[in-house]
Amino acid sequence: MSDPVTLLSATIFLPALGAIFLMFFDKKAEDAMRSFALVITAITFVLSLLIWRDFDTSIGTIQMAVSIPWVPTWNINYQLGVDGLSLPLVVLTGLITMLSCMAAWSIKTKVRGFLMLFLILETGMMGVFLALDFFLFYVFWEVMLLPMYFLIGVWGGPRREYAAIKFFLYTLAGSVLMLIAMLMFYFNSGNSELTGHQNIFDLLQLAEIAKVGGFSANMQIAAFILLFIGFAIKLPSFPFHTWLPDAHVEAPTPISMILAGILLKMGGYGIIRIAMPLCPYGAHYAAYTLVALGVFSIIYGAFAAMAQTDFKRLVAYSSVSHMGYVLVGMAVWKISETGATMNINHWQMGLSGGMFQMIGHGISSAGMFFMVGVVYDRVHHRDLNKFGGLMQIMPQYSALAIVIFFAGLGLPGLCGFIGEVYVVLSMWNFSPILAIIAASAVILTAGYILWTIQRVYLGPEYKGPHPEALTPITGREKSVAWTLAILAVVLGIFPYQTVLVVMEPSVQHLTESLSVGYAVINETINAAVTQIPK
Repeated sequence: MSDPVTLLSATIFLPALGAIFLMFFDKKAEDAMRSFALVITAITFVLSLLIWRDFDTSIGTIQMAVSIPWVPTWNINYQLGVDGLSLPLVVLTGLITMLSCMAAWSIKTKVRGFLMLFLILETGMMGVFLALDFFLFYVFWEVMLLPMYFLIGVWGGPRREYAAIKFFLYTLAGSVLMLIAMLMFYFNSGNSELTGHQNIFDLLQLAEIAKVGGFSANMQIAAFILLFIGFAIKLPSFPFHTWLPDAHVEAPTPISMILAGILLKMGGYGIIRIAMPLCPYGAHYAAYTLVALGVFSIIYGAFAAMAQTDFKRLVAYSSVSHMGYVLVGMAVWKISETGATMNINHWQMGLSGGMFQMIGHGISSAGMFFMVGVVYDRVHHRDLNKFGGLMQIMPQYSALAIVIFFAGLGLPGLCGFIGEVYVVLSMWNFSPILAIIAASAVILTAGYILWTIQRVYLGPEYKGPHPEALTPITGREKSVAWTLAILAVVLGIFPYQTVLVVMEPSVQHLTESLSVGYAVINETINAAVTQIPK
């Protein structure tokens, strides 16, 4: 399986193939279908590990590149590849999807339909992280939309239709903006000698055109705004976040795990894979606004989480806060008066921290939603004021939940700490005031996490509904919880050996390319200004 075409294609399309095979199962053989879907997600996860095995961590550029003509008339290619920015997210997708499939045993109605849509969703997610053709990326991005819409709208909670429609409309609006930007780059790429004056969707060649100043400053600014809004909806960043709490609250547990663990990361990945490389001048033009927006999201999300009484809604708003660090880490790019990047080492630290935050948050947030789902499946409510004393009734579940919630808190030694501290340190050279504000959010995060632990797991005896249903966690639930808890510890203790060693060469390559792309446009603008007669 060392052939890149076979390995990458199998990683993407095996789940969709599994969805087709599910059609041949007897609809009453629900356990067999669940087991089959779990095997498919497990094999896909193994394939992602094989990609990791074949990956050279010393190279910062695209590896295992695949480019096969798909629609030659329009220069659309079946183009795949992986680098240090996408590889950790590919592996995370395989892992969280497999664990979410284990959590899907709680789905009791229309099991075959649920599992088929679930597997198609994994194909879309894998395709987004591996596609290097803008059109192909857009196709996979849209493939995710319909399965998620139905997974929320059919198997969700009481307000599932409202949440599904809201998710659909927000995501569709972002997709339209992305489509406009994609067409802008496609039709302007024909002006470059690098493409032989042909219009292209190749993301790598488009980035090279941007690097040599092939796209004007005004176009880059306009395209960056369109792309940023489209990806910020998925991130989600304030004020484009309002779909998230409703979607999380109404979605079934495995879909909440997918939403928090993977789908939110696609917004950050889109910014770092497409918006920034294709619009280096636009990215710097918006840098301070993005950092300020990220800091506001951190503080706003923490205050909003603190005000919640719904267990799931609290975790949803915590994701808004934690993903703010991702946006900040990407944007701490500072230019001197001469047009040179002043803080490239700090910026690289910020980008690495933002990327690590995506991985760490993927582990901790998926774990938090799973732990909420475990107790919800038993007592059928999420009112924080009606919990209490679960440690006395379910000690192993409570201990694992506390570890995972501490990872979300950002406790040193767990996966949530590294990304946050990298981002805050990188901010100091960009804006000390914003760095202080962002760092202060740690106190707010500790406040709502510790208050949640006290209300749910500690305190007086449980007095809510269905106390007789609070039985010890099953072996299947233990497998998911222990896996996430162990990973939270391993990533917290060995961040460099596990993830950062893969990311850093690609982060260095990206920052250097963006600096060159900005400098070329800046020199062009300065030259035009000096030629204006006084």
